[in-house]
Amino acid sequence: MKSQRATSWSAFLAGMFSLLLLLSACSNNVNSGSNGAAASPSPSAPPQEAAAAGAPAFPRTIEAANGSIVIAQKPERVAVVHWGYVDSLLLFDLPSAGLALPFTKDTSSLGTDTYKPYVDRIGELAIVGENTTVNMEALLAYGPDLIIAGNAVNAEVTEQLEKIATTVVIDETATDVWSNWPALVTEFGKILGQEAVAEQFISGYQAKLADAKAKLADVEGNVAFLQVRNNTVYLGGTKYLTQYYDQGVGLTAPDDPAMAEGAEMSLETLAALNPDHLVLGYFNYDSPETASLTDEWEQTEVWKKLKAVESGQTYSVNGVLAMGYGPLANTYGVEAVLEALEK
Repeated sequence: MKSQRATSWSAFLAGMFSLLLLLSACSNNVNSGSNGAAASPSPSAPPQEAAAAGAPAFPRTIEAANGSIVIAQKPERVAVVHWGYVDSLLLFDLPSAGLALPFTKDTSSLGTDTYKPYVDRIGELAIVGENTTVNMEALLAYGPDLIIAGNAVNAEVTEQLEKIATTVVIDETATDVWSNWPALVTEFGKILGQEAVAEQFISGYQAKLADAKAKLADVEGNVAFLQVRNNTVYLGGTKYLTQYYDQGVGLTAPDDPAMAEGAEMSLETLAALNPDHLVLGYFNYDSPETASLTDEWEQTEVWKKLKAVESGQTYSVNGVLAMGYGPLANTYGVEAVLEALEK
């Protein structure tokens, strides 16, 4: 009797197992394609969606001034040894960065309100050069896994750089690094695998530029920009200050041959230019206790009779930023000029 029950129970289990197999097969047929093959599980994000979300793909090959450069892995320790690239690097998400500065660290713009939010989000920041000169010992001590350089500014040290780490040398003329920072930022996005970051900043800046242009459309008269140092004053040229003139917020430049390239100015040449509006870009903006050449000019009758001075249309801004050419400097400049000139 006991054996018969066991046999019946075994038959019951076998039947249930067969039923489960049948149900499983039916289920697979429902989820399969027309050829009956079982469907593959869907990935969490298709490759194109992952790329659009900003996931970098490495290794990647960059066509640079020094050849086809393969960047094997996502860069974690990036050094820019071209002093004009600082703005561009700071836009990107990096755990560590090494910078060669146009001035000394103490006189740089890194601590200004414009730069500080970008500087603070970088976990480690090293200075690998000052006053436009690369400090090779500091660069070696920093230990970058990627170096970004320029073919003109860093021409004499390129071979040394390539011995330290993978080096991408940007063609400064082809990229137009001095007057077309969006092209440079786009190139940085490709190098770092952060194209979306570059695109987002550029589109945001362009929106800011369009807004400022609309708000300044009714500004009457012409506008000149002076770079004011302790013993020198320079007129900013339209070729370089594109953010303020035709390609930017649309201000009118004084009708003078010097306006294209800019020029060193004396009080007499400024009086001859005699702009309606005068934006004074002080290099000592954050330390007004230090002298500027215009301190002397302001005591003269020639200065007091300038149209911009008589009408109260002179404006003080940070000259290092407002007369600069990088993305952060240009952003500051557009905002500062809008605040000064908007009615």
